[in-house]
Amino acid sequence: MLGAMAVVVVFSGVVQGYLTPLLPELGQRLGIGGVAQNNLYLLSQCAFAVLTPLLSRLGDLYGHRRLLRVALTMVAAGSLLMAMWPTVVTLAVGMVLQGAVVGFFPLLAGILRSRAPERGRTGMSLLVGALLIAIGVGGLVAGALSERHAEAGLWAAVPVAVLALAAGLVLPDSDGEFGGRFHYGAAALLTVGLVALVLVLAQGGTWGWASARSLGTGALAVAAFVAWVTVERRAAQPLVSVRMLRDRRLAAVSAHTFCAAFGCIGFLGANALFLGADPDAVGYGMGLGPQSIATVSLAMVVLGFAGSTATPRLARRIGDRAVLATGGALIGLGFLGMILFHATLPQYVASALVVGLATGVFESITRTLSAEIVPERQTALAVGINELALSLGAAIGAAVLGALFSAHQLGGHIALSGFVWGWGTCAVVALLGGGLALLYGGGGAGAGKGGAAADIDVHTDAKESLA
Repeated sequence: MLGAMAVVVVFSGVVQGYLTPLLPELGQRLGIGGVAQNNLYLLSQCAFAVLTPLLSRLGDLYGHRRLLRVALTMVAAGSLLMAMWPTVVTLAVGMVLQGAVVGFFPLLAGILRSRAPERGRTGMSLLVGALLIAIGVGGLVAGALSERHAEAGLWAAVPVAVLALAAGLVLPDSDGEFGGRFHYGAAALLTVGLVALVLVLAQGGTWGWASARSLGTGALAVAAFVAWVTVERRAAQPLVSVRMLRDRRLAAVSAHTFCAAFGCIGFLGANALFLGADPDAVGYGMGLGPQSIATVSLAMVVLGFAGSTATPRLARRIGDRAVLATGGALIGLGFLGMILFHATLPQYVASALVVGLATGVFESITRTLSAEIVPERQTALAVGINELALSLGAAIGAAVLGALFSAHQLGGHIALSGFVWGWGTCAVVALLGGGLALLYGGGGAGAGKGGAAADIDVHTDAKESLA
């Protein structure tokens, strides 16, 4: 079962990693300008935000395997469409369909917790590690395929899609009870709120944060979320239980995820900019080419794999809350290292590798705890909420870094002070996340436990709560 899940996760990683190195050259060949490329990413981010809670909730209602197959089909169809007919329209449609990739982890978590609770933590850590490796390798493979023809790189995801669809057919379904009503009104309000939030985060710097468009879109997001909470609190069968969102442990894990993703994922684009900057031209940077930058990125995900696979053992030794806090401290340490040691390549890369290691730790422990905190029938939704916190944290992190870079311009390029402020902001937010992790704990499923014993206890508690 874990082997089939790993294939699905590898497909997820390839899809998340292969388009970034392709779009600049694809844009030139297909006549897609910088604004249009940004709009493609914006569509993708909106799809991520909207589909995360919807696929997760539908999985808890109608079966995790069924919705996983739907999500796999959507992502595979989008990948094939882009590879066979690369145009502006097909890229837009394909990237929206690929947004269903956000449902993979929540739905797999539901199956894993139900069918093999004794392997929950080890399994989750291996899946997170496989995801990180696949993201790095996917970008390298796509880049190699596109050296002569940019369109050729779009085929990188297609063979993996076939394997993932086959894996989806052999996976078992969760053995829990399904059923209930999908609240379409709440889903519509949540969709409007999330899309408005993503729009203002992604476009606020371009529109102007104080412009009427930004303020109006932000107000729409707030109004939609307020209406959504009101509807959910009155609903007999809510889309997302507000009581679940008020759980202190789930709130602590989600807040930690947001803060960790703010730096770890939000800074990836900035990291490539700094590594590629020519020190003779701008006075800083490492002057690396695309292949060297990709190699550094791959080294970071390899360390992330190591951090993820070590997390269950670390949790058994020091406890879940300490692992969360340690992850935040490591991220902060890595960014502080960049501030202090950005003048030489080995020291800067060493600091980046610390961030890569911490990425594996936080992605593994937060997904694991999100699955354990709630009753089994809400597993996919809880993990989906954590995925949404990760996506929003990364988006806001990237937006904040972009704003800092815009505010620190020198001679038409980003000043070194912009990077220093960016690294400092990421360090502060990461340390805040480590502090928020201390709120986690206190009697519940999986709190302070690790390994198979914790997984068995969680499974038993969840079964009893359903009885």
